[in-house]
This record gives sequence, C-alpha cells and structure tokens, in this order.
Amino acid sequence: MDRMRKNTPNPNNYFVLHRIIVSSLLLLLSCTAASGQQAPYKPLISRLAKDLNTSLYTITIKADKSPLLLDLAGSLVWSTCSPSSAHGTVACGSGKCGSAASQECPCRCMHLEGGQIGESGSRCACAGNPVTRQCSTAGLRSFAMSANSTDGAVELLPEESFDVLGACAPGSLPRLLPAGATGVAGFSRRPLSLPSQLAAQRGFGGKFALCLPVFAIFGDSPVNLSAPGQAPGYADYTTIIPYTPLLTNPANPAGYYIPVKGISVSWHGANAQAILPSAALDLDTVAGTGGVVLSTATPYMIMRPDLFDAFAKAFDDVIMRGKIPMTTVERVVPAPKPFKLCYSGGFPLLKRPVLPDLPRINLELGAGATRNWTLLNNNYMVQVDGALCLAILPMGPGGMPVDGEPAVVIGAKQMENNLLVFDVEKQVLGFSMLLDFSLSSCISSKFFRN
Repeated sequence: MDRMRKNTPNPNNYFVLHRIIVSSLLLLLSCTAASGQQAPYKPLISRLAKDLNTSLYTITIKADKSPLLLDLAGSLVWSTCSPSSAHGTVACGSGKCGSAASQECPCRCMHLEGGQIGESGSRCACAGNPVTRQCSTAGLRSFAMSANSTDGAVELLPEESFDVLGACAPGSLPRLLPAGATGVAGFSRRPLSLPSQLAAQRGFGGKFALCLPVFAIFGDSPVNLSAPGQAPGYADYTTIIPYTPLLTNPANPAGYYIPVKGISVSWHGANAQAILPSAALDLDTVAGTGGVVLSTATPYMIMRPDLFDAFAKAFDDVIMRGKIPMTTVERVVPAPKPFKLCYSGGFPLLKRPVLPDLPRINLELGAGATRNWTLLNNNYMVQVDGALCLAILPMGPGGMPVDGEPAVVIGAKQMENNLLVFDVEKQVLGFSMLLDFSLSSCISSKFFRN
C-alpha cells in the first residue's frame, strides 16, 4: 500500500492542472461550438442501452453512432478513431484557440505502451479503460457528435450537431467493453468530461440526469415520467425526488461520493443493523480513502470484505426472521459464482408492483440528505439458476474498479430504473429509488419518437 501511495500522483497537482484546462477548454470550445444558434441552448437527450453480457451501459451520441461506455468516474471522452471520425488534432501547448494543456495521467493502472504524457506534440491526454484498468497516452481531437434537444417531455427535432474535445486512443484499448463500444464517455466533474464540456459549450446549466437503461439528459431540464394520479398522467420527477449532498474526494476528484453513515435491513417487522466499526463508511479526505462512491463501470455493488461480512449477516438474519410462516426459504450452498448469498423457496409476489416480496436495504444518509436511499427488489437481487442471489459482493483481489480505496462502490445494478439527477453546481444528487414502486419506470417515458 505504501508503495502504491508513493507512486500515486499528488492530488494537489490535479487542481492546478484543472484550472489550466478549464480556462483553455472554454477558449477551445468557443471555436468549436456549433454556430447559427443563440445560447442558452435547450437541454440535450441521448439514448442509453444495456449490454447483457457485461451488465454495463453505453451511450450513443457520436455522429457515427458508435456506442461509448458510460463511466460516471470517467475524466474525458475517448474513442478509437480514424481520420473520418475525428478531426482537428490539438497539440499540447499549442496556441490555436487556447491550449489543451498537458495532463498528469489520472489512471492508476497499467499502461499499454511506454509513452509518457506530453512527451510529444499531440499525446497530451490519458485514455483509461475502467473495465481492464488499462490506459494509454492519446492525442486530443475534436469529435463530431449529435443528439436531440428536449423540453423535458419529448425529444425535439431536428437532431443537433456539435463537437466535443476527446482523446483518440489505440484500437486495443476498448478490450472487454460492451459489444460494439469504441471507447468511453466520462461523466465526472472533471472539465473534459462529456457533461462538463456540454455545460461550458452550451450554457444550459451544470446538471445531467440518468435513467438507466433508457436515457441521459444534459442540462437543467424537467424529467417527466408517468405518475399514477397525476394529471395528465406525467410528473416532473426532479421536483419530487429526495436529494443528498455530493462529497468530493481530493485524491479522486472525478468520483461522485455520497454520505452514507450506516446500513440496515428490514422485512415484515424483522429489522437488523449491519454492525460496522465507527466511521467505517466515512470518506477520509486527507488520505483520500473510504467513503461510498457511485460507479456505472461496476455491474454490482461491492463492499470492503469486513463491511460485506457484517452486512451479509444482517441481511441473512432478516430473511430468516422475516419470512412468511408456512413458506420455505433456504440458502443455496454453494452460491453460484460470483455471488456469495443466494436463496431458493417461497418469495410471494407483491401486487403492485408485481415483483418478489423481498427485504429493504437502507443506506442511511448523513446531514443534508432529505431521505435515506432504500434499495428495493430488482436493484439488488438477480435470478440465477432458479435462485435469487444478492447482487452485492465483497471486494476481491486484483485492484479496484474505481480510483482510490472506497469502502463501498454502488454499482450499475443499484442505479437501474432509478432517476438520478446530478447537480454539479449545487453539489447534490437527486435519487428516485426504484421507479417500479412509484408505478413508473424509465421505459415509461415518452421522450423518444421511435
């Protein structure tokens, strides 16, 4: 661990570099922004898709329609590219429309090649694959992209074209990404991420919303989803969902952290608190470790092993004490890999929504949150060989799927069919929890015309 920290770039250097990049980026985008339309622009909407083999999500926003992995912690946009798909190479230190400025590589991973950042005129970015934990030096280029604008209810025609600064990476880097994906779309707070660039370029506010696996909205927009009892049947969910503060880890400024203070489980009157050490979930902003971070590049929630053991004990206790009398619920031993806790037997169906009757996992949030985040049914259970398995795993050897050493990583499964609203300016996150329990869903939206 000491050796790792000695080789870890000084996080303070990032902030200096960020200021350089932000000022340079604003100048660069002023030259590459689409002309002929007056700001502020309308928010943009783009389709998402779930890859069934990896359980990860892609966004289709490039003009050539090649999908990119959606990575919440990604610092920039990168893709394999040819002369026809990228244009306008930006040289490190060049004076053309400002300077992109060389960056210290944020990837704590194995380089595909021996090159160092900024060693040549065009290789001034670091493109990282969050699945393989590999990265490569890469040249910055302007990518042609397109998306429809939205009024918060439907997509508006015609489709709009724009440019985004990104990295042109080698063809070997997308290994193990979802099928067809040519790169990564970073959604972090860093200045070269996709939401940051669009906010700076189009002036529509520092917000974006995700509703996996259907759509992403960029900009300060309402998000109208079906809501029973609401006339005319739809409601702006951004106004009715709870919010929690977003925390920043100076050692990993790209990550979105939330202030979880405890974890409990409840079901049919049976309640159990995971017995965790004091401050076990807290983010240590000095060391840059701990905390609870969100990751769309991780299929399932993962916990530090000691935390997982305490949580699994509480979950299993509630299952066994809360099961309905005269029903049989048994542990499946051994559990199908990679899962650690699976059950078979009589889980009755709820009437509304029609889902198995399962415990509630409560992420107890700290000061500033308007409500705890409760994980329900489909956000933590998967069906494997006829059994219901807990899609929450202990961290294993071989490195972390995100930078730093978090205590808990909230994975893509836990965010699916949830409306998540990231307000980067106010540093808060809106979360609907599983929309099925509001008798709504991401799929119920009417944004797309076909």
